[in-house]
Amino acid sequence: MNGESIELHILSVFALLSFFVILLINKYSNFISKGALLDKDYSKPQAFHKEAVPRSGGLAIIFLFVIFIFINNFLFENNFLDYLIISFLLFVLGFLDDLKINLSPNIRLIAMIAALILSINFLSVEINRTGFFFLDEWLKNNIFQTIFVLLCFIFIINGSNFIDGFNGLLCIHFIIINVIFLSINLSNSHLDFSFFITGQIVIILTFLFFNFPSGKIFLGDGGSYMIGALTALNAINTSHLNPYISPVLFAVILFYLFFEVFFSFIRKVYSKKSPLQPDELHLHMLIYKKLETYKSSSSNNYLTSLIINFSYLALLSPLFFFYKNHIFLRYAFIGLVVTYVLIYFRIRKNQLK
Repeated sequence: MNGESIELHILSVFALLSFFVILLINKYSNFISKGALLDKDYSKPQAFHKEAVPRSGGLAIIFLFVIFIFINNFLFENNFLDYLIISFLLFVLGFLDDLKINLSPNIRLIAMIAALILSINFLSVEINRTGFFFLDEWLKNNIFQTIFVLLCFIFIINGSNFIDGFNGLLCIHFIIINVIFLSINLSNSHLDFSFFITGQIVIILTFLFFNFPSGKIFLGDGGSYMIGALTALNAINTSHLNPYISPVLFAVILFYLFFEVFFSFIRKVYSKKSPLQPDELHLHMLIYKKLETYKSSSSNNYLTSLIINFSYLALLSPLFFFYKNHIFLRYAFIGLVVTYVLIYFRIRKNQLK
């Protein structure tokens, strides 16, 4: 049996293990912390469930991820310490909210910044290429390097948390992004890292079976924070391993997560609202409400996820032919900004009529 066959067998067994772990955690979530993980808040902006649903998806994912890191270490002697520490810290921060140990948005943001700064410096997480000469020069300064990497993590993590409002929206987006990263690494024979990304995809794909389309279990903040951290780390490492690819391509791939946070911040500040408080005016919420005007149905929840993710994939696909072209990809990024803003205000204007 060759190496590839062994890895396929391991992934198959791991997928089966993932299924049963998620199944058990979903079933017994009501016993954890006296049912604190059950989401019974039907009044919050992005609540579409009519009965209590466990927010224990993050607990299952962190458990499976730690197991997979040990499997990976056994096979390839890669401990992925940066992944283990950063994802665990972010999971814990989000999981406190899932347990209804409510931290104010300000305290949570401060805690996130502190955890990330310590992790970035202790683990030497770096971004050395941006496709912009002046930025690349500034990144040689350690303080600017830390601030830049910190901002990248904050945008991607909070973007993941923002879009985790519909069944499958974040998980499908994670799978699309990481299948792209997997393809890049496989095409350049980075087999160890490709196996590691594949394991992450297996975990989220298995979770998706329970979350989409019916929403039998939610990721919770612990799960969405962790998925954001994994996405950021996968992007950074894929860029490091494949220096011939324009770093602007990674900004384009992660556009939705980044711009959802940036645009929401600007929109709320302009409206004189707290940028840290949730509302019902995110793009995915507007698309959902638009679908509701045609026909009110529970299927609009998962249809929103499919519309956003497949539209995003359709917009991204042609850009991969220009993976080395900094200039073209910069214009493509601007094009995505314009497209997002035009769609947003077109739907918003129609709803205000």
